[in-house]
Amino acid sequence: MVEDDDLTPNFMSNQVWRGNGEFIPPDGICWVSVLSCLLLACSYVGSLYVWRSDLPRDHPAVIKRRFTSVLIVSAVSPAFVWAWKMYTGVMSGPSLLALMGIRFEGLIPAIILPLLLTMVLFVGPLIQLAMDCPWGFMDGIRVTFDPWFWALCLSDMRWLRNQVVAPLTEELVFRACMLPMLVPCTSPSTAIFTCPLFFGVAHFHHVIELLRFRQGTLSGIFLAAVFQFSYTAVFGAYTAFIFIRTGHLVGPVLCHSFCNHMGFPALGMALEHPHRLTVLSCYLLGVLLFLLLLFPLTDPIFYGLPTPVCTLASVPSSLCVS
Repeated sequence: MVEDDDLTPNFMSNQVWRGNGEFIPPDGICWVSVLSCLLLACSYVGSLYVWRSDLPRDHPAVIKRRFTSVLIVSAVSPAFVWAWKMYTGVMSGPSLLALMGIRFEGLIPAIILPLLLTMVLFVGPLIQLAMDCPWGFMDGIRVTFDPWFWALCLSDMRWLRNQVVAPLTEELVFRACMLPMLVPCTSPSTAIFTCPLFFGVAHFHHVIELLRFRQGTLSGIFLAAVFQFSYTAVFGAYTAFIFIRTGHLVGPVLCHSFCNHMGFPALGMALEHPHRLTVLSCYLLGVLLFLLLLFPLTDPIFYGLPTPVCTLASVPSSLCVS
């Protein structure tokens, strides 16, 4: 039970502060937060369908139009967070951009460590890819530093969508904008599992196009949608974890881009691989190392304590401490 003297109202806002510096969220903030996130998710997905077209989603013309839509929504999305702060009266020390993970403190570790952690998880698929690739190691190095290779990638609309625009806009909207609104309502740990639900549901729009162009049976499309929702929700929880632990947007964006490049691990091919034991051992090793390094490589001490979004937490969380 908190004594009356321990509660100090902040008359500049609707929030109340405890004597130890923690704040009590304003009444009704959860409804406002959830509705704001829902509106933001609907705006993002809805922007993909403002253009009328009979062409499939991978057609360059469709991709270019959707680039325009999602970039506009992404540019406007910080206004959702600002309006949410003004309406709820939630005040914080860090700036709006810092709350959204756009800051310089701890930037270099935020670029390197989360991506390294994700690559560790994909040790099995990477080894499998290296075994099956006809190129030698030096050939791969030469291609990586070949400007013509990158020029070709940048001219490919699908590559730009999967590796640049989708990771950047989705992480900005579904992580950087939603988590600051959800953390004061629940807690950092709960927000990690709440935020991906908006992200997973947002990917259900692919079902519309599969049905529209009759790409499979109804049951097959439904199962594919359930599977996609499941793994996008799990992935969303992972990048939300990275965002809260590091307080940076760049880490989730790079991990998202890398995972889009790798795709879902080809477990079926691994089971049928000529070097099956080696490949499966690498899969297991990657998972074990990932679990072992998950907290050490995302330790907030590398990125500046406390991370900005953690300053919004109404109760202390182990995710926010070193």
